Parts: sequence; C-alpha cells; structure tokens
Amino acid sequence: MSECPQNAPDFSRQPALANLAQLFEKLLGPIGSWQLLETIPLQVPNPRAFRMRFEQGNRIASYIAKRLEPQIAQRNYLLLNRWLPAVGLSDHALNLLGVAAEPNGKYLWQVYEDLGNCALTPESPLSHIQPAVELIAQLHLRFANHPLLAECRLNGGDLGANFFNSTVCDAVRAVKKLRHAELSSEQSKLCERLLVRLHCLTEEGLIRTREIEELGGPETLLHGDLWTTNTFVVPEPNGLRARLIDWDHAAVGPITYDLSTFLLRFPNQRREVVLELYREAVSGAEWRLPSACDLNRLFETAEFSRFANRIIWPAIAFLQERAQWAFDALAEVEQWFEDWKPVLLQEKQALSASPGNPARASSHSAARNGGPQKVSDHLIAAEPG
Repeated sequence: MSECPQNAPDFSRQPALANLAQLFEKLLGPIGSWQLLETIPLQVPNPRAFRMRFEQGNRIASYIAKRLEPQIAQRNYLLLNRWLPAVGLSDHALNLLGVAAEPNGKYLWQVYEDLGNCALTPESPLSHIQPAVELIAQLHLRFANHPLLAECRLNGGDLGANFFNSTVCDAVRAVKKLRHAELSSEQSKLCERLLVRLHCLTEEGLIRTREIEELGGPETLLHGDLWTTNTFVVPEPNGLRARLIDWDHAAVGPITYDLSTFLLRFPNQRREVVLELYREAVSGAEWRLPSACDLNRLFETAEFSRFANRIIWPAIAFLQERAQWAFDALAEVEQWFEDWKPVLLQEKQALSASPGNPARASSHSAARNGGPQKVSDHLIAAEPG
C-alpha cells in the first residue's frame, strides 16, 4: 500500500461510517476517550482502503480500514480464519480486528492491524526478498492439491485455464457489442484492433490450456494480486517475518499466475535472481518448475488473461452508462499488448548479458568447494551493501 496525495477524495463521502464509528468504540473505548487524527486514502482514484490514526491519551493507534462488498469480505474472512490456519500460515497475514456492516448489507468495513511501511519495493535487498519468496512458495506448496481448494474455488475463483478461456470469450463478446454502438471513427478502429488480438488468443486457447495443464504444476491457492506492495517483511525480535496482505483476489490456479505478477514488479536484471530463490524454496516438491522458455509462455498466458479481463469492464461501462473514461482504459490495454515482452531472459541471453551473473557464480563456487550449496546464500552474499 502507498499513501495518496492530499487531494484524494474526502473520507466523509464513504458509506456506513456510523457503523465504522461503532466498531472503533469497541476497539478504542467510548467516544471522547480518543480522537481521530487523520485518515489517509491508500488508493487513487476511488479509494476503499484507509489508514486511520487515532490519539488515545499518550498513545497513537493506527489501523487499516477497508470497505468491501460482502462476497469479497467473506473470502477474506474465510482465508484468515479457515484456509490459512488449516496449513499453518495464519501468522503470515494481517490480523482482522473487527467488522462493521451497512444495515442493507451492500457494503461492509473490515478493520486490520497496520504494519506500517514495511512493503517490499523493486529495490529491496535480497535479505528482505528471500523471506517473502519463501512464504509465497510455502503458500503454493501447502495448498497444492489440498482438499480445501474446492471451498477456495467456490468462495474465491478460478485463475487457471478456465479463466483464460472464459475471460477471452467474455472480452470478445463485450467488444463485439461495443462495436455496434454509436462510436467515433477512432473508437471503432480501436475495437477492431482489440478484436483481432482477442481472436488470436481464442485460436490459441487449446494450446495454452494444454500448456497450463502439462507445465503449470498442481492447482493451489493463489494470492491473486501479488504485487510487492502487498508483500510485507516486518522486523521482529527473532528476525524478519514475511506477511501477505490484500487477499481480495485469492483464487485457485497454477503457481505461474502469482509468479508472473510478482516477477514483473522487479526490473529485468533482478527477475532471474528472485525466480532462483523461488526455485530453491520449492526444490523439495514432487513437481519442478519448467524451463525459462516454458515459464515465459505460461507467464504470457497469465498476463494476457489479465489484459483480456481489463477489456471487459470498460466495454460494459460504456454500453450501460456511456462512461467517458472507457475508451481511454481500452486504449491503455491495447498499449499493454503492444509493450509486452517476455518476463524472463532466455538462459543463454541472461548469462551473456550479465557476465557477473550471481546464479552462475554460485554454481561455480559450489563446484570449487566440493559440493552444492544453497543458491540464496551466494545471491545474498554477492549483493552490494
């Protein structure tokens, strides 16, 4: 999460604030014993998460309040109270402190502890990235083929092969309908270009589906929105603890969906190193990560699924409401397709592009020392500073 500019929308326009105030009475005590100091939106535009800081005597208390639709709130509740505890990972998410609901049930608030500014960044040291990667790997390993996946899919969603096929079909349907609306010449041309791309993805559907089934590994629980801003590494007395936040998109699918999101948050030169940390963390599994070439193909499928998904909603918004922002959003998606490049360099390219490649140096070092060593030890030791 990152803080937004001061001109962000006014918190007072949010729904169910009276219910939220009642929740804070339970957390902090009677009104009058505490004072709200500031409310900071954590997203723009249309914020739904806020950092709320209170003064209570000599103490400053900070919380994260999120406004959610009931279905997503239920998903978060099950994840924190049922799914993660079932695999021993309950200490690696945020603590849910309370819930406040609108009487009509349209929206509700969930209030969480505030971990402060401990989110990873693309420049974070590998000593912080490693525990985060190990947590992601443990999430994937412990939920692989777990019986609870049926419940996760029911209350979350499916981000695997079915997601690719259904999303592309939905996007084609939406753009075809949009093409027959009253549009400008440029808008019509944009629709035609998007349809060409979507039809190509439709034709590749069987091949991409087979690749996911054969190379994507077992189904598991995915975070679903694995940006570094949702990945926290918190200093504790016994060391660093990784924790994942914002599970609104948690669903079932192949590990490559999460990995693609996570790796793309880092610059090109760091992705191979981060992937090597993950590869090491899952080395004891019955399955293996495929080659860089195959991973790139699976990552592309995951990202193109997201791109197609982002076509659907602007198209519907224009058809239903004549939303003025819709075609700007569609043009942005087209640019994502134009700018797409493989997530990983091919192995030969990576080694030739980086003569001092830490992963290559680590294998040479292991050979010199008479046996294999943990790659992560070499990677962290080789990092400047």
